[in-house]
Amino acid sequence: MANNEWLSEVRSMVGREYGRIYAWDEVNAAMIRQWCEVMGVENPLYTDEAYASDTEFGGLVAPPAMLQAWCLEGLHMNNYPPGSTDENPYGVLKMMEEQGYPAVVAVNSELTFDRYVKLGEKLYYTTLVKDIGEEKTTGLGTGFFVTLIMSFFSEKASGDEKVGELLFRVFKFKPAQRPEEKPAEKAAEKPVVKRPKPGISDDTRFFWEGCEAGELRIQHCKSCDSLQHLPAPVCIKCHSFDLDYQVVSGAGELYSFVVMHYPEVQPFDHPNPIGLIQLDEGVRLTAQLVGVKPGEIEIGQRLQVEFQTFDDELTLPLFRPVAS
Repeated sequence: MANNEWLSEVRSMVGREYGRIYAWDEVNAAMIRQWCEVMGVENPLYTDEAYASDTEFGGLVAPPAMLQAWCLEGLHMNNYPPGSTDENPYGVLKMMEEQGYPAVVAVNSELTFDRYVKLGEKLYYTTLVKDIGEEKTTGLGTGFFVTLIMSFFSEKASGDEKVGELLFRVFKFKPAQRPEEKPAEKAAEKPVVKRPKPGISDDTRFFWEGCEAGELRIQHCKSCDSLQHLPAPVCIKCHSFDLDYQVVSGAGELYSFVVMHYPEVQPFDHPNPIGLIQLDEGVRLTAQLVGVKPGEIEIGQRLQVEFQTFDDELTLPLFRPVAS
């Protein structure tokens, strides 16, 4: 059981509310537009002034999911605007670290909204230590669930108005000790983990059959002569059902990428680089990158598809860098 003395001190922080963290900027159209572009949001209520003026709001509003973004510190950690508190609402986590609970993992985050925020509003939030649960033992280890609530307000001459809140819960814990393998256990043969197979439907079967044949097949609309990927039942441009496929060159360039470090899932190699490839024919697809170290990956690299068969039954298109 946890030591009652230090735990009582930690629990005394429940109900404590920390001061304001201000937004650097008023709610503005430029940030809304950029956020919508990045997130792929096309609702005219957020970006079309003429359209928004004819709605009940009388002008542009910010996407609700953007609420937290207004009060972020920016590129540099803890770089908050003048007037913001310098109190650390995460001090409760620091106290737990000092008692031998060094690890933390985010459990869940719930963002709720009271209303839309409009251009020109200046926001801030306060942080409340809502709850510290009883000591729990999970697969990760033994520790405590800590719940914080950030309440967002709009400054008003007539009195500040709450516009939403963010519930943020973490698990602060001592990592579970893994038992050491005995020599006999190390020598024991472990089951072979195969790569998961893709779901194959009538819409995608041509693609996977192409991989088995060493061809990169991209869905083609015979009505408007356009290519599309991922395969779909209809053309996403003209909505025609008259579809076939074309075998493309498999050449392209790296449009974007991520390097997966965790979780380490068998049978994949780690770190595992995954690329978004812009094919020369104009469509993009996601695939594993091979033949390149994570630190040597560059946006714009020329790539070429190659097909590899796994477990003697699954053929996948992978992409390898080629010389400039």
